[in-house]
Amino acid sequence: MPPAARRAYFQAAFEQRAAQLYAKLGLAAAGLSLDVFRKGLVGYYNLRPAGQGAAAPPVLTLIDFSRPSSLKRLWVINVEQGKVLFHTLVAHGKASGANVPMTFSNKNGSEMSSLGFYLTAPTTYTGKHGLSLRLEGMDPGYNTNAESRAVVVHGADYVCQDFVEAHGRLGRSQGCPALPLAETTAIVKAIKGGSVLFLHGPKGVKYSSQWLNVDTAVSSFAGMH
Repeated sequence: MPPAARRAYFQAAFEQRAAQLYAKLGLAAAGLSLDVFRKGLVGYYNLRPAGQGAAAPPVLTLIDFSRPSSLKRLWVINVEQGKVLFHTLVAHGKASGANVPMTFSNKNGSEMSSLGFYLTAPTTYTGKHGLSLRLEGMDPGYNTNAESRAVVVHGADYVCQDFVEAHGRLGRSQGCPALPLAETTAIVKAIKGGSVLFLHGPKGVKYSSQWLNVDTAVSSFAGMH
């Protein structure tokens, strides 16, 4: 097959896979747009080699901060199995906004969430919030200070339905994607080891990324299929 024809073939196969997976997972009914899912999938295929390739779990974590904190806006998806492993609440940084975060920062001390793609650390640790997982920010200018800011996945008692019912929104973190305590251990164990996490922001918030390059994602996709 000529190179151009091969590229076109795998481009079509990638788009078909994205649409089929989106439908199979029931993401539209769960409130996740195809556009956000597709962006996450493009980043997944671009970053999978950087996250230890085949050794990394075939897992994509999507956080859609265009949705209010009172709604479930985190999905953990096993891409190979075509399965939603978790769909739950997740908090944003206290300086990013009240119920819907509108401002984001990569700066130390900002107490804001940071947009973009991350890779999860190989191992967990136990910190002041219990079992936690470090994140490596992969988007310069957007989230590459995650380590120095101690932006990690951890559990928090203010991430629960009871808090939403009392306050109309979740509690907020210092920039970490904080999870419900009851689900933290299982989620952290599922995503550790170099898997891809994508944090998407509301419409109109500036964000661009090398990891959203479709051509390189399709090449990676082709190499796996």
